[in-house]
Amino acid sequence: MKIKTVYSCQKCGYQSAKWLGKCPDCSGWNTLVEEALSRNEPSRQPLYPGSVPTLFSEITGSAEERTLTGISEFDRVLGGGLVAGSLVLIGGAPGIGKSTLVLQAMDRLAGKPGGALYVSGEESARQIRLRGDRLSVKAEKLMLLAETSLEKIIPTIERLKPGVVVIDSIQTVYTDTLESAPGSVSQVRECAGKLMALAKGSGIPLFIVGHVTKEGALAGPRVLEHIVDTVLYFEGDSGHPFRILRAIKNRFGSTNEIGVFEMREEGLVEVTNPSELFLNERPEGVSGSLVVAAMEGSRPLLVELQALVTGTSFAVPRRTTIGVDVNRLALLVAVLEKKVGLHLSGQDIFLNVAGGVRISEPAADLGMILAVASSHLDKVIDPHTVVLGEVGLAGEVRRITHPELRMREAAKLGFTRCVIPAGSPRKFDVPGMELIEVKSVEEALEKVF
Repeated sequence: MKIKTVYSCQKCGYQSAKWLGKCPDCSGWNTLVEEALSRNEPSRQPLYPGSVPTLFSEITGSAEERTLTGISEFDRVLGGGLVAGSLVLIGGAPGIGKSTLVLQAMDRLAGKPGGALYVSGEESARQIRLRGDRLSVKAEKLMLLAETSLEKIIPTIERLKPGVVVIDSIQTVYTDTLESAPGSVSQVRECAGKLMALAKGSGIPLFIVGHVTKEGALAGPRVLEHIVDTVLYFEGDSGHPFRILRAIKNRFGSTNEIGVFEMREEGLVEVTNPSELFLNERPEGVSGSLVVAAMEGSRPLLVELQALVTGTSFAVPRRTTIGVDVNRLALLVAVLEKKVGLHLSGQDIFLNVAGGVRISEPAADLGMILAVASSHLDKVIDPHTVVLGEVGLAGEVRRITHPELRMREAAKLGFTRCVIPAGSPRKFDVPGMELIEVKSVEEALEKVF
């Protein structure tokens, strides 16, 4: 029988019976690659054999029991710990610290009942041991397996029945039921599907390490994200020692939580107070710099905004951002021009969130506006001031969520003034904090400067 071939998009996983220059799903050009499938369709195993329809009211269940990894920042992002039978995908750029993180977590989880199994397709057991010695890994029940064949990995897991398993990485694992090369979309989909069936059927939690493509997305991203229970991205800049673990998808917890780590010679070290760390190198007496309080899940995070406004030499001025949405900046600059009267149409505007943090919530709007105005007017904002507030198109300053929690975090770090939206339903009592209530952007500029 002739081997069946398909064309798979290496960017989004779309499959076609014929080659296409442009992917209909993700609009990527020349991303469809020919893959040879098996002569026979791969066998499919049901996740829940013998399952029958059951009334919702008759189903008994309680809160999921979680296993702590021993790394509090990791547990925070997972939603409070590791759920039995869950499939967790950890992605990130090469060298960012994915293998270091999971090895340190396995060191602690190996002390739980059943121990831990680390399956590596990229390194030998000796290489992992050398890295473990550098990280001071001393777990006696941590088992290492250097293997890439799924037909050998699954029986080993079923025989050992470990408490937790790591697959590093999914792009190196292959199954004999497919003819395509390891790392292809078909192989990634099939291997991840079988591992999911193993996790759900046995109740063993699995960690899968995945690499990112040149575009910064996980290889076969939509395939993997649909299959797994949790998707975690490990982010960081090679020029900074800080690493941020962010949840993109989590069936057992919030996707707003982040974990902050610092990469050192002895491995990843938790950062319990990231606000203090991000503000350590903040310059004083400089225009265009101020501090905003963002919420990452249940954690208030104080970060520095830096703005630079300078005359442009181009017909169309530039709007460049790092850590915030450039379209949001363009909207706020338009509000400054229309409602306040600042002439910024001939100015290049650059906005940066120091420390490599990314802010997406609108509570940083007022801070972005004041940072741009400070740089444009060359006026320094009091370094002990923290700014909170969402800005509307009419120039009004709107209320935000958890203002008291943000202010208390700022007070702990020595901030004494807080610019907040006026008209709060109740008065806030934060010791040592002077509240500056504003109703509009124009009023905020008058009171701050």
